[in-house]
Amino acid sequence: MELSKPKDIAKTKKLIYAVSIIVPIAVAALFGIKVKGVDLSFLPSVYATINGITGVLLVFAVLAIKKKNVKVHRLLIRACLVLSLLFLACYIAYHITSDATPYGGTLGALYYPLLIAHILLSVLVIPIVLLTYLWAWIGDYTKHKKWTRFAFPIWLFVAVSGVVVYLMISPYYT
Repeated sequence: MELSKPKDIAKTKKLIYAVSIIVPIAVAALFGIKVKGVDLSFLPSVYATINGITGVLLVFAVLAIKKKNVKVHRLLIRACLVLSLLFLACYIAYHITSDATPYGGTLGALYYPLLIAHILLSVLVIPIVLLTYLWAWIGDYTKHKKWTRFAFPIWLFVAVSGVVVYLMISPYYT
């Protein structure tokens, strides 16, 4: 897809903003849907693993670009985007087929703030990552680099905190 015209870039930005609003609303709405008779109880470990792999690949992507290996960087970032979509699909599938798992540990004072930060930043990361990707796609590397200062730490936090949240809640899955 060629995005050389300002009109096309503006349309793409509008699409990014729309996706950034629609996805969290759709995910929240899907929590009200329960599909009975489907056992997807294995998915939390799968999507925690996806988060972990995403976090590792993000670090390698940064290392690749620091070594000026644009091709590897681009490949790793695209893999992270695909993994994020796969995570989202698994997350939705699990939550529409399973009841919420209450946290029963003694570290609630750590678990709940971490969970809240994870959820809020997972919403915020959508437009930030997509806009950062857009700037690279169109070759505006100055904006890309500027936005990456926010995108990378937030995306990495979301990926790593997703694993930590899973490890903390996993003993309470039934």
